[in-house]
Amino acid sequence: MALTDTAIRLAKPGATERKLADEKGLYLLLTPSGSKLWRLKYRLDGKEKKLALGSYPEVGLKDARAKRDAARKAAQAGSDPANAKREARIARRIAAANTFGPIAEEYIAKLEAEGKAAVTVTKTRWLLSKLEPTLGTRPIAEISPHELLAVLKATEKAGQRETARRLRSFSSRVFRYAVATARATADPAQPLLGALVAPVAKHHSAITDPGAFGKLLRSIEEYTGQPVTKLALRFTCHVFQRPGEVRQAEWSEIDFDKAVWTIPAARMKQRQPHRVPLSIQALAILREAQALTGDGRFIFPKLGSLLKPMCENAINGALRRMGYGPDEMTAHGFRSTASSLLNESGKWSADAIERSLSHVDGNQVRAAYHRGAHWSERVEMAQWWSDQIEALRHGAQVLPFPSATANCSVRPVPLWDNLRETST
Repeated sequence: MALTDTAIRLAKPGATERKLADEKGLYLLLTPSGSKLWRLKYRLDGKEKKLALGSYPEVGLKDARAKRDAARKAAQAGSDPANAKREARIARRIAAANTFGPIAEEYIAKLEAEGKAAVTVTKTRWLLSKLEPTLGTRPIAEISPHELLAVLKATEKAGQRETARRLRSFSSRVFRYAVATARATADPAQPLLGALVAPVAKHHSAITDPGAFGKLLRSIEEYTGQPVTKLALRFTCHVFQRPGEVRQAEWSEIDFDKAVWTIPAARMKQRQPHRVPLSIQALAILREAQALTGDGRFIFPKLGSLLKPMCENAINGALRRMGYGPDEMTAHGFRSTASSLLNESGKWSADAIERSLSHVDGNQVRAAYHRGAHWSERVEMAQWWSDQIEALRHGAQVLPFPSATANCSVRPVPLWDNLRETST
């Protein structure tokens, strides 16, 4: 006789297990502890097998019969429902283990193994920290574009557009890695490529007027803060490398005899070693620094510790104390200043300037064939630039270009050829 809900509810446990039969192999197993468990007997390849279908009342009589019918249908087709259930359980366990957080950590470890810069790895970990509270424990294969978009939009709504853009890009790389390692089937971040509001580009503030730059140079000379910070400021003016490259510069990287500073690939944004020609003035600044920090590892160490490089905000802090706000001049702005004034001088090729700035050619085909370091020109340009810094610091006057209509036969003289010394 088929079971009824009433009969199941009234069934009481006994001292031993007993079975309440339904139909077509389905029965309810009553245990001494009071559990009521659905079981199915079926035959496959002539062998009797059993399949657990859940417990009552979580699985009601109607649902148990539906599961029975599906299992019997599978068995009749030659598929073992017990094996299918076991595989589904394993798949769920794997999916639960393959959550976004651990896979992202695995991806970051891969970046480290590939030799990515420490700063790159640090920034990547920061991005992961922004996603972990909402996505860290989610099975990566279950994350949908809608779910990811909600996280990105929350960041965007907080006014962090650039961060939202970077989070989408980073999560996309993690999803693609999961696909490549057979733990996901798609990248839900890819369809969201145009879903976010584009961030407004922010450029590093820089002084590009020669007269105003000369005033800044005089302010640096008059700076009364930490001597090492002042030396770093002066050195930055002459070599115009990235702030992180300057503050982490080591004495072992300087060749005084050849007048070259070789920055190792590990500290370069482009992951290639970069040689910087040193002018007479730049070498003189290093000699001054040697008297203060020559016994340590770093040329510009942290205040109170020769074992650590100068703090990241030391130069910007000095600029602020001199009265230059963040919208007027930044540590990174010295690169823009040098780039602008070197280009305006008309004396140097754009390639030499770009190589000095350690910029990568945007044209990949051109970059593949145009590998010259323009070293001779860069050496000459480094000395010329330092000479112009000295001229501006002492108050050189910048005269305008000759009028093109005044004398058509006269070729305009480059800006820097019109410098004249004036008293300060």
